[in-house]
Amino acid sequence: MTKRIPLQQVDDSGSMYVSEAKIHPREVNGRFTRLRTAAVWWLLGMYYLFPWLTWDGRQAVLFDLPARKFYLFGLNFWPQDFFFLALLLIMAGLSLFFFTALAGRLWCGYACPQTVWTEVFVWIERFFEGDRHKRIKLDASPWHREKILRRGGKHVAWVLFALWTGFTFVGFFTPIRDLGARLYPFEWGGWETFWVLFYALATWGNAGFLREQVCKYMCPYARFQSAMFDRNTLLIAYDERRGEPRGARKRGSLASVLERARGLLPPAAARAAQVHAAHEEMERGGVRITTGLIDLPEDQRPTVNSPEDLGDCIDCTLCVQVCPTGIDIRNGLQYECIACGACIDACDGVMDRLSYPRGLIRYTTQNAVDGKPSRILRPRVVIYGVLLLALFTGWTWGVLNRAPLQVDVLRDRNALYRTAADGAVENAYTLRIINKQPRAHTYRIAVEGEGAITLVGAPIDIHAAAEEVLTVPVTLRGEPGRVAGRHDVRFVVESLDDPAVRSTHDTRFFGPM
Repeated sequence: MTKRIPLQQVDDSGSMYVSEAKIHPREVNGRFTRLRTAAVWWLLGMYYLFPWLTWDGRQAVLFDLPARKFYLFGLNFWPQDFFFLALLLIMAGLSLFFFTALAGRLWCGYACPQTVWTEVFVWIERFFEGDRHKRIKLDASPWHREKILRRGGKHVAWVLFALWTGFTFVGFFTPIRDLGARLYPFEWGGWETFWVLFYALATWGNAGFLREQVCKYMCPYARFQSAMFDRNTLLIAYDERRGEPRGARKRGSLASVLERARGLLPPAAARAAQVHAAHEEMERGGVRITTGLIDLPEDQRPTVNSPEDLGDCIDCTLCVQVCPTGIDIRNGLQYECIACGACIDACDGVMDRLSYPRGLIRYTTQNAVDGKPSRILRPRVVIYGVLLLALFTGWTWGVLNRAPLQVDVLRDRNALYRTAADGAVENAYTLRIINKQPRAHTYRIAVEGEGAITLVGAPIDIHAAAEEVLTVPVTLRGEPGRVAGRHDVRFVVESLDDPAVRSTHDTRFFGPM
């Protein structure tokens, strides 16, 4: 590159840090807002309701760390099932790649906990302080009785909701009904109290104060998402060829460019108009511009000699006012965009009032915006989808076909064998029997091998309660003079009330050489 980048020396006596202005997103209605609201109710409904559900006499969803057991409705996971947890995390990561390559930051806009809880906190703030204009006015006003009451009521509601969130979080790891019963008189343990308060503080701080700054500065996903995007990824985009040059007009005085002779601008002219509009907005103290909009192509900028030269954007800035991260989507794709679709709903409402076709801001691909052919289903998306489907199928089959009984055999480490008074050879073992099912079983222990090797005390029947781990010492006996050297044997543990529940374990029997 031969073009020089202009530099300017700045007095370093002051701070270069500029604090973030508080963003007050405007309330908007539309199909994406309804979808996002439904997602909030669905996800928070699961979060707050699941710990209170019961399943087979126990809490439906419980991560019992002291007992090292996870319960998920009819499924229970033991430490031996860690493989399934690792596979689940792999599927979660692959799902992120798949949905990002397909349709951008769907996770951020609709399912991320930061987005979900911030949405609720904004609802509470709107209830106490009013709409966007009233909140901005309240921020700028000096402290007075009404401001103290409104702010105080908002923070009390925030703190109560945050404490409820922290209590529910701990309720996933400690039986929530027992946790609630020990609230008064207060009998919580130290760690229970710490995590309730810590999670409540994190919720209050992140959703009440940090909000979009978590998405912009703390979340790593915003930084590496570009590695998963391409020009065929569905994203929220502003059609500058249709919208530029932007400008106000009277309702009904001008038809859409799609219905006028002007039509869509050439890409270069539309880009030049977009860049100039972004710079004018920045000079007025509006949102910042991205690096792709720095250059000002003067020779390609379209002129506005009459209303017929205007595009469909009326420069109402509603798309900026409703954005939860405070960006101007008309400046192009930006890493702060969480793809919530609020700007689409706002712009569609304006287009409806002007009797213009919707879609000035829409879900589309960069190729489609540039007038090039685009493909939603492409090799990368197909590969991600096939891998995800294969992993999910394997995970489901593995979980549903896990062994309900596990048997481990440990030999006596003190002696390889011992010789009885009658000359018989004996080997001692310890059987560790794990009943993984949530119901009791009666098991019979038997041994398979050479006829000269028998199980002392056979048949051995033991009772195991639901999810009980038993330690059973047993002895194998070799007939005098008939057993020498090493012999392969097999322990068989079978349920008497359900013959399908059966487990075997191969081991060795040692005698004198």
